[in-house]
Amino acid sequence: MVSHVLRPLRAFARSYFDDISVHSRADDGLSAVDVHLRHLRKVFEKMRENKLYANLKKCVFCAPEIPVLGCYVSKSGVRADPEKISSICSWPTPKNQTELRQWLGLANYLHKYTKDYAGLIQPMSSLLKKDVAWNWRPEHQDAFDAVKKSLASAPVLMLPDTSRPFHVVCDASDFVIGCALMQFDAEGRERVVSYQSRQMKPAEKNYPV
Repeated sequence: MVSHVLRPLRAFARSYFDDISVHSRADDGLSAVDVHLRHLRKVFEKMRENKLYANLKKCVFCAPEIPVLGCYVSKSGVRADPEKISSICSWPTPKNQTELRQWLGLANYLHKYTKDYAGLIQPMSSLLKKDVAWNWRPEHQDAFDAVKKSLASAPVLMLPDTSRPFHVVCDASDFVIGCALMQFDAEGRERVVSYQSRQMKPAEKNYPV
């Protein structure tokens, strides 16, 4: 319903179920705040026309950064929720498969912030295979600590700019393939938009790299 109502405004107003995010930037001699106020007015008019109401207590206006789907978005880019990172980094060493699955469930959600994430977790993933006995060894602890260290220093990802070219940096090992989607920002700095990786399927391990 909300997505349908806001479809004409999707250039600056996006929705996810009943959450609405309105983003603005300076344009045509107007400041970002002035443009933002215009955008908000248009959103409110659409909502009023369709008898949709916002909960004022849950609204945040003119904020430099907003929470969106487990991350924080600002003009600087997208950063991971510090509370999620804190939960992952303070998690004690797993004592069984259930605890490991729970921890990986949290860490997997932030995989796009970690280079070669699939490669880092590979030793731990092997413990979750069917009929594999639980035996937490030093290589598993090293992998566990490596993921924590990587997420503790997670980069601020660049918001994709469709007016600029993208480039992809690829890498592969004997059991993992990965890439980084990159862009140069307005200041000429190379920035990461997203890291992606996955473990190879059995047949893929026979392919030449």
